[in-house]
Amino acid sequence: MSPGTVLGFDFGLRRIGVAVGQTLTGTARPLVTLRSGNDGPDWEAIARLVEQWQPQILVVGLPVHMDGNPHELSAAVQGFAAQLHDRHGLPVEFIDESLSSHAAQQMAMGGGAPADRVAKERLDRLAAQVILETWLTQHGSAS
Repeated sequence: MSPGTVLGFDFGLRRIGVAVGQTLTGTARPLVTLRSGNDGPDWEAIARLVEQWQPQILVVGLPVHMDGNPHELSAAVQGFAAQLHDRHGLPVEFIDESLSSHAAQQMAMGGGAPADRVAKERLDRLAAQVILETWLTQHGSAS
């Protein structure tokens, strides 16, 4: 894979965590949490992020139950990913995000804050970072 920027998404019906990563270094960092509501995701905010960061690829966390069966949100996540591709013409890849929320809580608590005091918006950004770091690890850094 050639060096470049990647955006990662932790999709939820109320919030979408977003992270940015680099294939060259294999690192990611949390960016922002966007609101999502009855009208769906904030597509304008997503378009601004895509314009600003110029990613090569978009990575979306796909929830799967521990037994491998699809999660209740799997269809909504796949619909979100399809719209991302249609709107931006970029490749979209999925990564199993089963443990991303747990890992995000562990990262947040590393800062000393009890789990119930960590803002959900921060957890969504951190979960997007975990999703993206997992994808970067699986795809290796650029040579």
